[in-house]
Amino acid sequence: PELSEEPPAEMVKMTKSKTFQAYLPNCHRTYSCIHCRAHLANHDELISKSFQGSQGRAYLFNSVVNVGCGPAEERVLLTGLHAVADIYCENCKTTLGWKYEHAFESSQKYKEGKFIIELAHMIKDNGWE
Repeated sequence: PELSEEPPAEMVKMTKSKTFQAYLPNCHRTYSCIHCRAHLANHDELISKSFQGSQGRAYLFNSVVNVGCGPAEERVLLTGLHAVADIYCENCKTTLGWKYEHAFESSQKYKEGKFIIELAHMIKDNGWE
């Protein structure tokens, strides 16, 4: 009989490892998910600290890593009507904030394609004094 190199499927145990899609360099100050410590953003990507999320203060970032995006929906925020999509941690699935997909007022166009992460869901990592 011919020997198979792989065990039968029912014997293979699938395990979900705690690896992230992206790791940010250790030499930079970073923000991580407070719930699972997955990297979320590099401090260099921070645009503003003066934003308001649904659960308090929030930061606006140019780009983020290790987040998934829900469907876009129109919401009336403090600065008017926007199309936003909730973002969540890819590792632990916690909702972190949202992505601005479209701003309906011209003064708010700079937010399009940017990300809000609420302070309640992130922690500072690496090189903070």
